[in-house]
Amino acid sequence: MIILKSTDSSDIDFVELVKYLDRDLMIRDGEDHSFYAQFNKIATIKHVIVAYINDQPIGCGAIKAYNSTTMEVKRMFVSPEYRGKGVATTILTALEKWAGALGYTSCILETGLQQPEAIGLYKKSRYEVIPNYGQYAGIENSVCFQKLL
Repeated sequence: MIILKSTDSSDIDFVELVKYLDRDLMIRDGEDHSFYAQFNKIATIKHVIVAYINDQPIGCGAIKAYNSTTMEVKRMFVSPEYRGKGVATTILTALEKWAGALGYTSCILETGLQQPEAIGLYKKSRYEVIPNYGQYAGIENSVCFQKLL
């Protein structure tokens, strides 16, 4: 059974999961990794979900305010051995509910073309492709999504 913990970016399990995520992204993004890494600092994220099975941290995700009505989904990750079991969907749904409870009306996110699993998750979760926003505008390897809550 998946247990979710609401926390912030100081959570040690979140920090460790993000290290695994960053190693994976370094391989997938190749020479583009340093560009993306600058936008993925976690020090000030206030809304984090960590997923556990049998007290073992297996996945995470976060949201941070993009503007007064929109939260940006960040740092989604599930350990490879737990992928395909609904963990990411469970985390994403919890993040969306949290954003709604905080009064936000939509979520946006960016992912890379080298992350087909993530793209599949967001499409399955009813996110719609939008023009690349902010720092991702004009970046060919990025695909951005939005979901109205």
